[in-house]
Amino acid sequence: MACSYLAPCSLLICSLLALLVSGSQIQRTLLPIISFDEGYTQLFGDDNLVIHRDGKTVHLSLDERTGSGFVSQDLYLHGYFSASIKLPADYTAGVVVAFYMSNGDIFEKNHDEIDFEFLGNIRGKDWRIQTNIYGNGSTSVGREERYSLWFDPSEDFHQYSILWTDSQIIFYVDNIPIREVKRTESMGGDFPSKPMSLYATIWDGSGWATNGGKYRVNYKYAPYVTEFSDLVLHGCSVDPIEQFPKCDNTESSEAIPTGVTPARRIKMESFRAKFMTYSYCYDQVRYKVPPSECVINPKEADRLKSYDPVTFGGGRRHHGKRHHRSRAGHVEAISI
Repeated sequence: MACSYLAPCSLLICSLLALLVSGSQIQRTLLPIISFDEGYTQLFGDDNLVIHRDGKTVHLSLDERTGSGFVSQDLYLHGYFSASIKLPADYTAGVVVAFYMSNGDIFEKNHDEIDFEFLGNIRGKDWRIQTNIYGNGSTSVGREERYSLWFDPSEDFHQYSILWTDSQIIFYVDNIPIREVKRTESMGGDFPSKPMSLYATIWDGSGWATNGGKYRVNYKYAPYVTEFSDLVLHGCSVDPIEQFPKCDNTESSEAIPTGVTPARRIKMESFRAKFMTYSYCYDQVRYKVPPSECVINPKEADRLKSYDPVTFGGGRRHHGKRHHRSRAGHVEAISI
């Protein structure tokens, strides 16, 4: 399997990707953690972006004036991209924190995107994570999944990572794979395949982020501050004009595995069984027939149907009391 845009990745990069895709424990000591100035530049927000701790921790804030964000200095085609993130606490409805890859500034009409989006909530309700991908401007086909977590992401830093190769994308939370997207022939250009930059932002998503816009950002609680640390950009950088990779031409002697190990897959399935609250693959309102890349898991289908029988099962919504899981219900997932 190739690991580059117009030339092979370096042996070091391909070897690391093989380690990650195989599902082995990711060792942070093997990954080069860079300072902000080594790999990033400010995108917007003026003084709402503040650099701390020898340049290796960045605070992004949202207030009445503006949000803020930063972007990688280079474009990348495939690699492993990671950050430890601590989210704002208390009332965060309408707040969106995003850690994502995109090339929308270069390919305005046919851009690619790989997203982690963190969606705030009202006081007493948990943050939610949403993942999504676009390829070649395929925004009309939403590929969202949404999850709760087994911890409070505003209490401490947690690691969020994206592995992107030419055949698959894997999202990780604290080194646990939570979603795997395999490229299929029928997806065509819907699979991200062009060089992208890495972004981190915080912004006002009042129109949609919390209960479809029912709860909006309340600036009485501003500034909303999110912290980024342990920044990892480990991939094949690409010249933005010529779009040739800045890698050597050393071929990897081993093909990169095409999936996670059985042990890691068990962890992923355990997470999804306990914490996935939405998947486009099971949304019978949006898609009468699931998109071609979807692999239907009967256990996931049954769980989501019981969670929302209208969206995932074509049933009628009951108007009785809704039962919400308490924070105590999250403790069992620590054994993932």
